[in-house]
Amino acid sequence: MCGIVGYIGTQEASGILLEGLRKLEYRGYDSAGIATILDGEIHCVRAKGKLYNLEEKLAGETNPARTGIAHTRWATHGKPEEYNAHPHMDMKMRVAVIQNGIIENYRDLREELKSRGCEFRSETDTEVIPHLIAEELSKAELSAEFPLLEAVRSVVKRLEGAFAIAVICADYPDELIVARQQAPVVLGFGQGEFYCASDTPALIPYTRAVLNLENGEIARMTPIGVEIYNVEGQRLKKKPRTLDVNPVMVEKQGFKHYMLKEIYEQPGVVRACLEAYFDTEWDASKAQSPAKLGLSDSLLNDLQQVQIIACGTSWHAGLVGKYLLEQLAGIPTSVHYASEYRYSASPLTPNTLTIGVTQSGETADTLAALSMEQDRRSTLSAGLEARLLGITNRPESSLGHLVPNIIETHAGIEIGVAATKTFIAQVMAFYALAIDLTFRRQTKDPSAIEQLLDGLRQLPAQIEMILESQERYIEELAHDFAETQDFIFLGRGINFPIALEGALKLKEISYIHAEGYPAGEMKHGPIALLDAKVPVVTIAMPGLVFEKVLSNAQEARARDARLIGVTPMDEQEAADTFDTLIPVPHVDEILSPILTVIPLQLLAYHIAARRGLDVDQPRNLAKSVTVE
Repeated sequence: MCGIVGYIGTQEASGILLEGLRKLEYRGYDSAGIATILDGEIHCVRAKGKLYNLEEKLAGETNPARTGIAHTRWATHGKPEEYNAHPHMDMKMRVAVIQNGIIENYRDLREELKSRGCEFRSETDTEVIPHLIAEELSKAELSAEFPLLEAVRSVVKRLEGAFAIAVICADYPDELIVARQQAPVVLGFGQGEFYCASDTPALIPYTRAVLNLENGEIARMTPIGVEIYNVEGQRLKKKPRTLDVNPVMVEKQGFKHYMLKEIYEQPGVVRACLEAYFDTEWDASKAQSPAKLGLSDSLLNDLQQVQIIACGTSWHAGLVGKYLLEQLAGIPTSVHYASEYRYSASPLTPNTLTIGVTQSGETADTLAALSMEQDRRSTLSAGLEARLLGITNRPESSLGHLVPNIIETHAGIEIGVAATKTFIAQVMAFYALAIDLTFRRQTKDPSAIEQLLDGLRQLPAQIEMILESQERYIEELAHDFAETQDFIFLGRGINFPIALEGALKLKEISYIHAEGYPAGEMKHGPIALLDAKVPVVTIAMPGLVFEKVLSNAQEARARDARLIGVTPMDEQEAADTFDTLIPVPHVDEILSPILTVIPLQLLAYHIAARRGLDVDQPRNLAKSVTVE
């Protein structure tokens, strides 16, 4: 979850490191720090809170150092105080380390080091690492060709957990050592300069040539090149790849916040998904599937069950996916929180497809759940073998290496911590998968599939219509909720997950208590919460449950709640029911989640912005949850 950045080369390191931290601050902003090698010493500066506090400390400082590491923290072990900020150093202040992840056996290592006279300055798990490296370095210098590399390698073998680390040493100013075990780290290649970072946005301003370290790999970076080794010390031959990304994608482009920019990027994301997932020339007369996901028959044929594993917003996308897979393809589908599935897995069933959904491809709980599912089915046959599929925005991620089949979501880089366009893209991936399976299983007439595809192709323009016609109105509406403390979101059927997502967005960025419920469940308890101070946002789209939803809304109205309806603009019955309307275009109910989520994203955004909150970096959250 933390962000790490490293640089070695010919330029002043501090400016590059700080800029890298700016691009990665969405990964954590409890504290930040930087360490460089200058005049044979490690120069380390740390600050509590957001990056600007560190920048203030460094203002006016001249630092010509050409090697350094930097870190922005999401606190796991130890309070978000300066003394817990990274980088951490050994007792002699010669070794500096930054880490993203968790060292699970740090308590044992800490006690072991204390018994040998080691003194600790922090409460973190990370601090054991520089002390251990310092001890191993004194041994490695007696025989190893590259002592710092050997010392790090020896220590990494002792560490348990999921982590990525970067190490510098004052005695080896022309080396930067990077190691990975379960937590992401990517290397960047320039002309006589090299970089490392937790994620590619930190590298995009400087290079397009990148290489993702794999689990158990260690990189030795010097001004003349990069060497990759496995944890056993064997040199590996690996080549960088070229990033296909525009640097403009990681800028705000005139928007006040990344989140608003990314909301406005959603029509383009849907278009990209349509182009990637479907045959544009397909019609009901064609004998092949309209979907072009590249998934094998052995993965998708004869399915009896699907189980979806995810966390947070991705879990909500999975709930939409469940509805689509069951209603279109006729496949029983369950959706599990990854953090729970790991410890209470479903009974083994034959011909079961397991889908892991994670925008980053690095969500620790999701990866662990998928790995467990793979392991427990690894020796089984007769239909019980593992069928694993990943849905991610980062096919090059850990997920892409763990599972053999990937659907890339084509959302582009998302900086805002609260997911918007990546959620839309995940839902689009489920539409594509559901349509592919529907065609394969012949559960719907081809003409019905053609009609569904026609509806999907209309969605980008319809999203643009909502953004153009409703954003300013929603901004004004947000003024009414500056002091509101509770919200209720209601939906039924395929829009129940959207009620959950709307509540989550509001919680994440406005810090307002919000709950999403199936509209029909209000009378079974939650209705007790309602009064004139609790707004109720109801998604009411014409279809199977339209009249039921309106009836449920009336129950809330009878308790004096203010009713806000996300509903088509010319539905008179809805207009008579709700106090406030947020109109959306008419659309088939099964396609409506792509549209109904847009006003809820905008409502959450404008309420948070109206309150003066940090929309892109909400408190206590991080973009990529790489710890358990």
